[in-house]
Amino acid sequence: MTSSGPALDSFYPNVIHAGRRSTLWPHLLLPLWIWIGEPVVQVRASHQHFHPHSIKLPGDITLGGLFPIHARGLHGINCGELKKEKGIHRMEAMLYALDQINSDPELLPNITLGARILDTCSRDTYALEQSLTFVQALIQKDTSDIRCSNGEPPIIRKPERVVGVIGASASSVSIMVANILRLFEIPQVSYASTAPELSDNNRYDFFSRVVPPDSYQAQTMLDIVKALGWNYVSTLASEGNYGESGVEAFMQISREAGGVCIAQSVKIPREPTAGEFDKIIKRLMETSNARGVIIFANEDDIKRVLEAAKQANLTGHFLFVGSDSWGAKSSPIAELEDVAEGAVTILPKRASIDGFDHYFMSRSLENNRRNIWFAEFWEDDFRCKLTRPGIKLDPDKKKCTGGERIGQDSSYEQEGKVQFVIDAVYAVAYALHNMHQDLCPNSHGVCNSMDPVEGRLLLDYIRAVNFNGKKNLKIRLMEVLWTNGRTHRQTGQTNKWIYRQADRHEGRMVD
Repeated sequence: MTSSGPALDSFYPNVIHAGRRSTLWPHLLLPLWIWIGEPVVQVRASHQHFHPHSIKLPGDITLGGLFPIHARGLHGINCGELKKEKGIHRMEAMLYALDQINSDPELLPNITLGARILDTCSRDTYALEQSLTFVQALIQKDTSDIRCSNGEPPIIRKPERVVGVIGASASSVSIMVANILRLFEIPQVSYASTAPELSDNNRYDFFSRVVPPDSYQAQTMLDIVKALGWNYVSTLASEGNYGESGVEAFMQISREAGGVCIAQSVKIPREPTAGEFDKIIKRLMETSNARGVIIFANEDDIKRVLEAAKQANLTGHFLFVGSDSWGAKSSPIAELEDVAEGAVTILPKRASIDGFDHYFMSRSLENNRRNIWFAEFWEDDFRCKLTRPGIKLDPDKKKCTGGERIGQDSSYEQEGKVQFVIDAVYAVAYALHNMHQDLCPNSHGVCNSMDPVEGRLLLDYIRAVNFNGKKNLKIRLMEVLWTNGRTHRQTGQTNKWIYRQADRHEGRMVD
């Protein structure tokens, strides 16, 4: 490890992992961060649970979008609380990218990109059900025996055709959705799914991603463990592809390297019962000397682990090394900063997009009606209640004025994977642009050769795309050339908390 990392606004070449395997990988750069700043206020989401199905933006060519707008629901309910950062920030990043592309006269001129954006509710089976929307246009329907009352054949509206999908977030969701998208040859580009399983180009041949696989994180986490002088640790994983494959990679790499023993490997059930996290903490305490815990878990599970540790009066006992699902998010550690103090967490190296900050902080109830979940976000972000016809206002909650401002009347920090969402959208846009130049050289708008867009051909263009991202980061999807990341460390200082970069990790990987 080096003694210091790059400045917050610095960056390295970005990664696109296109489901290909390679024998040798260049260096992995992972700066370390520290947590020290203002206290984070926990905000409970609205419990109205009104979940409209999707956002529809008209366009000449339609992209699909999959985002965890809501958490997984409890007790058989599909959708739970709103996810402000992981859901709304990332989804708005796709809307922002589409606005930028559609206003760019040099990129897809005379062609408007539209979108159909769905909420996965952080659940793979629900996401699969929702994703059937993307393939409806490709399913042949026999209407030969349908007649109107006057005997004429019906006029059937041409179904919306989605040419590519941006998402999903969780690896388990991407894996589930990828299985159906590949059957209909619809390319998929994920901004956050990191399970190594998705690198199998035979099974997930229409899947690409702009983030490195977990095998990179696992090696980095092992190097951090060794740098900290630990030789006895436990592992903790959310059940599912992301958590289990991440921990498996860490255990395999640690066995091969030697010098680190695994005290025990604990799994968090997909549907945890009451008291489950208390049992997990008790089990970790069976090997209390293993204070270091390697955690590959979703942010909801991370929060509940920290809550259980605090409830057991074990604040300060465990020292966590967390994966990118934890990253630099505030939601998992809100009001639990003292329990998380000292944690080292990883986030792929990214550059903050200033244009997105301006865009998002200028959103209001009046100018963002296209986001059907924005009213729910507004209530959650400003801890107020909007008046609705027929619904009585809760006297314990203040009434929203509509004049509140993001970043002024509420805290705001750009979510860690916003850049990758934007990169994913631009990757597909540039692929479509290059395809249009080749197939429609003298046409304004979509020509017959791209109506419809042929999925396997678009995949070839996606894999060959090469462009400069929003921060002049070199984006190439054909093969993974570089992978970069930040690692964060969390410390407390006079009751002030913030994530801050501490160091940079450099290592060599084989995938």
